[in-house]
Amino acid sequence: MSSDGPGPGEQGHRDDGLDLARALTRATAKTTPAARKRLRKKDSPARGRVSGAHPDDRDPQLLDATLSRLVDDHGWGLDLRVHGVFGRWEELVGADVAQHCTPESFADGRLVVRTDSTAWATQLRLLAPTVVRRLNEELGHGTVTAIDVQGPHLPTWKKGPRSVRDGRGPRDTYG
Repeated sequence: MSSDGPGPGEQGHRDDGLDLARALTRATAKTTPAARKRLRKKDSPARGRVSGAHPDDRDPQLLDATLSRLVDDHGWGLDLRVHGVFGRWEELVGADVAQHCTPESFADGRLVVRTDSTAWATQLRLLAPTVVRRLNEELGHGTVTAIDVQGPHLPTWKKGPRSVRDGRGPRDTYG
């Protein structure tokens, strides 16, 4: 079925390509720099982007605010507070305890503390509820649930000339 001209509601196709050029111009009109500028001016009060003497998010930011936002975005707040406690360990537990006990790690609410003797390990186990309470005051309620007290790093007597196969063998005489 052939027709000489365009039917009702149809646009004719021109051989010179002007109809295609006009369609492309209409389609990309909103992406030209001038059109984007017009849209920005029109939308500027609604988006809250005003120029002038009032501060906004385009202004240079203070380092403290930028770092706080970075810590919040990555969820590093608790880790930083825990490491801050590690740095102030002596202030939090006292000079005598800090001289013989050092925090090693913190994970899942459990703080691992290494002591320099078994006597101090026993002492710290007795002080654990007080230390947990003090740490939770600093870090937030329920952050530290338990303290895992480790004794000193000692040589093992499992192998070598001083090992006893089925007997008890030497025990802690290091402190």
